[in-house]
Amino acid sequence: MPLEHLEHFLIQPKNLEQTAAWWCEVLGLKEGPHPDFGFPVKWLYIGDRDVVHMTTGGPNVSDARKSYLGQQSEAVHGSGVVDHVAFRCTGLAEMLEHLRSKSVSVRKRQVDDQALYQLFLLDPNGVKVELNFDAEEVKDVDPEYLDDNLAAE
Repeated sequence: MPLEHLEHFLIQPKNLEQTAAWWCEVLGLKEGPHPDFGFPVKWLYIGDRDVVHMTTGGPNVSDARKSYLGQQSEAVHGSGVVDHVAFRCTGLAEMLEHLRSKSVSVRKRQVDDQALYQLFLLDPNGVKVELNFDAEEVKDVDPEYLDDNLAAE
């Protein structure tokens, strides 16, 4: 069940355009393609890898955004503006078994247009962690692990 690499982190600023421009102008990232989630997003790249994801934060985010990402913080300044940290992983079946053995609540999502199977969990401080697996790994998972009740974020 190894983590392979840090995949991205998501920032939820008040001003999406201004924040994305800062990351590009100051740090040299480039804005690039992203899926249509039904709410505004920016994906910023280092080379061909998207590493910083952004979507508008605060108290008045859209229902589509809340439904897709959840929302643990309305912060738009400080470390509360980081919504989640994502890792690319392998070994979905082993990870699900491991998380169950540790009594960790997990929210699961199949993302067909990106060929991902995602797990979302919270650390003891409420930091959201996203684990991304190749969707093909689902075929190796005992259905019992896929049918668990999903914990709300």
